[in-house]
Amino acid sequence: MSKCSECSLHCDASRVVAGDGNPEARIMFIGEAPGKKEDETGIPFVGAAGKFLSEMLAEIKLTREDIYIANVVKCRPPQNRDPLAEEVSACWPWLQKQIEIIDPKLIVTLGRHSLNRFFPELKISETHGKVFQAELPKIGRRNFYALYHPAAALYNGSMREVLKKDFKKIPKILKQL
Repeated sequence: MSKCSECSLHCDASRVVAGDGNPEARIMFIGEAPGKKEDETGIPFVGAAGKFLSEMLAEIKLTREDIYIANVVKCRPPQNRDPLAEEVSACWPWLQKQIEIIDPKLIVTLGRHSLNRFFPELKISETHGKVFQAELPKIGRRNFYALYHPAAALYNGSMREVLKKDFKKIPKILKQL
């Protein structure tokens, strides 16, 4: 992954942010792209959104060591812009391989970009807080749970409460799987 040059994102990135966490995790969280702090450290979700994610994990008696976290794209887009379709496509084989290796029972999509990588037709506003299964090429039949992105919830109080409420359902979902 660190040698990939399939898209231009690697040109401006300080480092590739592959993923982090337990390689045998039952839950895999997938965000959009590395931010500034992630680009500096090489670890996903270490900025303000990561702190909020860690707080929500603690509320359901989990830590970052219990889960695996990755992003749809592995290098930070310039000026923190949304990833372009060709960048997402270039990173897709890496994400597929991560899912194959981790083999999670539940994939939690964080935000619309993550959700739309798997399900381009779905809207996060209609899908958040819902579990669904899908058979996808190269990753097989998987259980997905859509959540708002923690960064979006940091700046929108009502979304923050919805995210926290949806997040608290994760232990029950895991028990049902």
